[in-house]
Amino acid sequence: GGDELNRIEPGKNYGWPAITHGVDYSGAYVSPFTEAEDMEQPVTYWSPSIAPGGFCEYRGDLFPEWKGNLFVAALAEKSVRRLVMENGKVKSQETMFTELDQRIREVRAGPDGYLYLLTDSDEGKILRISPAN
Repeated sequence: GGDELNRIEPGKNYGWPAITHGVDYSGAYVSPFTEAEDMEQPVTYWSPSIAPGGFCEYRGDLFPEWKGNLFVAALAEKSVRRLVMENGKVKSQETMFTELDQRIREVRAGPDGYLYLLTDSDEGKILRISPAN
């Protein structure tokens, strides 16, 4: 498997399945091509798949160093990916919250500035992330 994050714009072709950076779950290539004329490249991609859930852009004030970063819930990794963005491109990525050992279904930035995580289990939890003291 593989996953892409695309910035969707009207009239653009994002290529699936003609171009892709991922592989089939069997390990076979979906396509031998990762680029083609008139087809857009993803903002970023993950191969193997991280099984992304929800994502959000952080705009709060509690974590000023995160302002403008994208947060992506990663079910397969049991993590959240923080994407540091610069001019619409991913400058760096950080894998976060693996110590929770929970499948994260959703991540949201609340109007109060906290980051909220929804776990994916029968006893699902909503976790509020606050700054360290």
